[in-house]
Parts: sequence; structure tokens; C-alpha cells
Amino acid sequence: MSSDNNEIQQNEPQLDIFEKCLKKTEEWRSKGIDPYGARFDGTLKISLVRTLFKENSETQEHVRIAGRLMAYRAMGKSVFADIKDSTGRIQLYIGKNTIGEENFDNFKRIDIGDIIGLDGELFKTKTGELSVKMHSFVILSKSMKTLPEKWHGLTDIEARYRQRYVDLIVNDEAKDVLYKRFAIVREIRKYLEEKDFLEVETPMLQVLAGGAAAKPFKTYYEALSCSMYLRIAPELFLKRLLVGGFERVFELNRNFRNEGLSRRHNPEFTMLELYQAYGDCRSMMDILEGMITAVSMKVNGTLKIEKSDGTVIDLTTPWRRAEYTELVKERAGNDWFDITPQERIAKAKTMGLKIEPGMADFEVTNELYEKLIEQTLINPTFVTRLPAELVPLAKKCSDNAKLVDVFELEINGQEIAPGYSELNDPVEQRKRFENQLNMNTVGNDFELCEGKIDEDFLNALEYGMPPAGGMGMGIDRLVMLLTGSDSIRDVILFPHMKPKK
Repeated sequence: MSSDNNEIQQNEPQLDIFEKCLKKTEEWRSKGIDPYGARFDGTLKISLVRTLFKENSETQEHVRIAGRLMAYRAMGKSVFADIKDSTGRIQLYIGKNTIGEENFDNFKRIDIGDIIGLDGELFKTKTGELSVKMHSFVILSKSMKTLPEKWHGLTDIEARYRQRYVDLIVNDEAKDVLYKRFAIVREIRKYLEEKDFLEVETPMLQVLAGGAAAKPFKTYYEALSCSMYLRIAPELFLKRLLVGGFERVFELNRNFRNEGLSRRHNPEFTMLELYQAYGDCRSMMDILEGMITAVSMKVNGTLKIEKSDGTVIDLTTPWRRAEYTELVKERAGNDWFDITPQERIAKAKTMGLKIEPGMADFEVTNELYEKLIEQTLINPTFVTRLPAELVPLAKKCSDNAKLVDVFELEINGQEIAPGYSELNDPVEQRKRFENQLNMNTVGNDFELCEGKIDEDFLNALEYGMPPAGGMGMGIDRLVMLLTGSDSIRDVILFPHMKPKK
């Protein structure tokens, strides 16, 4: 801010600041200047401008840039300021002798946060800092509020998420994380397309929210006079495409689950789901290993990811593969599957687990896995051969009908991606759906969808679906992993927040 013009102070109420800024817009207009200027063509990104300076040259590049004013230092007949665009920041020099007295006085009415366009010439100051000597400028947008100087503490952390647009102006680290997110998504698409996968789009509004065990968001479709659900997964529609002859498909889009908010959960999230005809869950393991390591190398230049607490996650392949039952035995004892269900409940309680009344036996074991084992799996681990009750859409293991041929990829103590050898027997699939419906298990998605089975999906299977491998991966969690972020809110542009009263 100008030292000659201290009307707007950081600690003033924003209402007072707004009134003073409103007065300035009127003053600009009285001079015939629109404070919300028009198109400004021919600009260069600041990152490119920084490459154009020629050492020891008598003539320097003329540049044209636009951005937000971030700092202002008045020094008599000259002003030094900083301007910032999406690629970086550079110093400006504004001299009264260079731009004329009227323009110089006009510039001194610019506030930090205003967006301007300018023409100028590159030079280096006596201290060696690359700068732009301004020849002319236009105001493109008058800011009506002051930018925060510092964002720290619990109150400000919440404000960062609620007012992401302000956070992105002042917090380069937050912006860098989100730029990495965009790069990660771009590289995932590139990797899969090079493997001959076709990106498709399937319905987000569905008559039945199937394909996962989760509580859906429910709405009403006026034109069709029926209830609809925001999808919890695209799985059943993608499998219909396998039936229709699309042999390698993926979808990278939003899912919605009417569940709680936490450091690792957002009810609206981005999921990658893909299916490969004539593959199985081992095909999916190979794709995941290759894709995640390729993306990490492209975006981070390394397979070693350092977390904020100093822990290093090593993505170097080959990744560990461990059976679900073996991990349970390692934690709960080799006799876990030999004792009675009642004894398992009692043992689970002695281990500090909360066992809800009516929990099925397999759910007790899975509670042990989720609470005491999963969080210990820091480096990539494919957990394989899960209980059949947990995954009703997967094929059973050929050597043990109580297990299914699936995996869960665990990294940094959380599930990143499940993968299946997909069930393609329509008779067996119907039995699985009916069993799940009748079991009334905790989190039963079919119960939540009013006790209905997706008959159209079963009809599709009856036409014949090729054997296939399939998997889903949470993009938000992958971005958390590859950027070393601690909260899912840091990797989502506009995370969900409880509305202010």
C-alpha cells in the first residue's frame, strides 16, 4: 500500500474498507477511468518474462503483463511494487519521470490486491533483482477488501477452506499442492490412454445407488415422478459397457456418499474406476504399480514421499502382497479363525475394539483389520484374498470359496484402491445380492436403497460379461499421498464445510 495513501489499514473493519474502496472507484470514474477495465491482450506470464532478460545488453525486452498487486513501497518520486500472476511474482519500478506526473499520481492510488495490466522494460536493480520499469498501466479490477497478511492458527485454517479464493491469492504452498493435483490427474489419464483404455462417462443420477456399501444422497426426479440417488460408484454401469463390447474402460469423476466429514473423508469425492476385459485382480495390481510410480516420478521426480512428520513412504516396486487372513493372525494370534464367534467378540473387546450389537462374524474380524492393522501399513501393500461377504461383486478364490480374489491397496495407513477379479456369473451374482439384502448388515447399501436389487444389471450379465479385472482409486487420497498433505481439504479446491449460521 502507498505510504502516501494510508486510508486502508490492515486492522480496519472490512465494512469501512469497502466504503473507502467504493469512494476510490467513484474517483476513478470521475477521471474517465473504468476501475473494472476491459480486455487486456498480449500479456506474457511472469515465469516467461523472467527468462527474457539479456545480461550485458544495451536494449532489453519490452514486456506486457497483468496480475495482482501484492506489495507497494513508495520512495518520493518513485515506487517499487510487486505484481503476481498464476506463475510467479516480479518487482515493478514506477518512476514519475518515466510514466509522467498524472499517471504517477494515479498509480499511487492503487491498493494492494488491485489487478492491473502494464507495459514496461526489463532491467536489474543495483542489488541485482530482475524488475520491470513501467511505461504505462491500466487498472483492470479494483479490490474492495484487504488481503490477509498471515494465515495461521485454528480459526484461520477454517477460514482458508471457507474462502479458498483468498487462500489461493496469498498462500503459494496451497496453490502448489492444487497444481500438483491437476498434474497428477493429467498424468493418470495419459498413462491409461497409452494402455488403450477408453475414458467414458456414466450416469451420476441413478435409480439404485449400487456398486458399493455406502449411504447415498437421495433426491426426487420430477419429470419421471420417482426417487433418484446420486451415485456412490459407477461400477455397475461400467460393467454394462464390458457386456456391450468396450474391453478397456475407465471413468474419472465424482462420487457422492452421505457420510461424515473428516481429515480423510469428503462426501463429494473424485474416483478413478477402470475395467479390463480378460484380466483379473493381478492385472489391476500391475496397472496400479505402474501408474502410481509413473505419476510420482513425473510429478515429484522421486518414489520417496516425505510426510509432514518426517516419515518417508517408499513407492519403489515390487510392492508387498499379503493375505488378509495372515495379517489378522499376525495381529490377533494364529488361533483367531479357530475360536468361536463369541470368543472372537470377547477377544476383540479385550483389544479395545467397539463391537456393535448384531455385528456379523466377518464384520468383527473386519473391525479388527480396519482399526488395528490398516493404519500400520505405511509402504504400499496389496492386501489380498478378502472374506467373500465383504465384496459381493468379486469372484471367489478357486481354492477357497469363503474368500474372494481381490485386493485392497494400502499406503500410508489407508486404503487407496480396491481391485477385483470381477464376478461374471449372473446366477451367482443374484445369490450374492440376495444374501447381502437379507443379511441386514451394517452399511448395507441395498437396504438403504429401499431393499431393491439392480435387475437391469443382472439382465446385462445374462447376456455374457467377459472375465475382467477392475479397480477403483480415490484421487483425493492419492493426491494427499503424493503431495504429503495431512488433510483431504488441502487437496480439494472447495471442500465441504458446515454452513455458517
